[in-house]
Amino acid sequence: QVQLVESGGGLVQPGGSLRLSCAASGFTFSSNAMSWYRQAPGKERELVAGITGPGRITNYADSMKGRFTISRDNAKNTVYLQMNSLKPEDTAVYYCNAVRAGTHYWGQGTQVTVSS
Repeated sequence: QVQLVESGGGLVQPGGSLRLSCAASGFTFSSNAMSWYRQAPGKERELVAGITGPGRITNYADSMKGRFTISRDNAKNTVYLQMNSLKPEDTAVYYCNAVRAGTHYWGQGTQVTVSS
């Protein structure tokens, strides 16, 4: 079955960086687009970034452009989210997402807290 396991979250000061990882299994990873979402307390889950299967095309939410970078290593079945210049408003639980046959699959999430 599809499994997505996120890691790399934590507490970071404003202006700092974190790299999130999502290890995927149970499907042909290299042919599947992947995405990162986030959900802050009291807010709806929102798309952060997406990447195509081969990794050639990426897209970002406007507020993340220039600060976040999504990438993937198909040999390791892993997708990454490099987050730089973090702001307190980036505080949220970050989720890895895969869509297969119209079904959304989610990881358990990893908490990112940006605070001094």
